Amino acid sequence: MTQQATSTNKNPGAATGFDPRIVVFACNWCSYAGADTAGVSRIQHQPHFRMIRVMCSGRIQPAFVLRAFEKGADGVLVSGCHFGDCHYIFGNERAVEQFEKTRNVVKILGIEEERIRLEWISAAEGTRFAEVINEFTDQVRALGPSPFAREDAIEEIEAPEGGPCLTGEHGPSDADADAGGN
Repeated sequence: MTQQATSTNKNPGAATGFDPRIVVFACNWCSYAGADTAGVSRIQHQPHFRMIRVMCSGRIQPAFVLRAFEKGADGVLVSGCHFGDCHYIFGNERAVEQFEKTRNVVKILGIEEERIRLEWISAAEGTRFAEVINEFTDQVRALGPSPFAREDAIEEIEAPEGGPCLTGEHGPSDADADAGGN
C-alpha cells in the first residue's frame, strides 16, 4: 500500500465514504493545460472535481467561489499561471487580491478557510496538478461535507461571463462600447 493510500484510509471522511466535491477554476493558459498534461500523461489523481476553465485566474471574484459552495461544492481551488508567466501581464497578481477578498468573506460566513486554495500551476506541470488536487481533496475530505451547500448541482456551474481579468468590470467598459461603432 502506498503512503498516500495509507494516509487517505486514516482519514475520518474516507471511513464514511465521503468523496468531496471540488470546484477548480483554472486559467486557460497554464493551469487548465497543466490538468490536461496530467490527463494525457495518465498521472493518477483524485477524480472528485469539476474543472471550470476561465481566461484568467484574476477573473475569479468572491461571488464565484460562494456560488460554487451554494451549488454544493465542498472545496474550491483557484489556479493560475506562475508570477511572470501570466498572459495578461499581472492577472495572477489580481488573483491574489481577489483571493484575499474571498478569504475574508469565507471567514465572515464561518466557512473553514481550508476549503479554499490558490495555486500556481504551469502547462508543463501535470505532476504538480495531480499532487495539488490529491492534497486538496484529502484536506477537504478531512473537513467533511460543506455545511454551506444548499444543493448538489456543481455540474451546473458555468464559467463566469464578462470582461477580461484586468478591468475589474463584468463586461466591456463604456469606452469599449463607444469605440466599437457608430
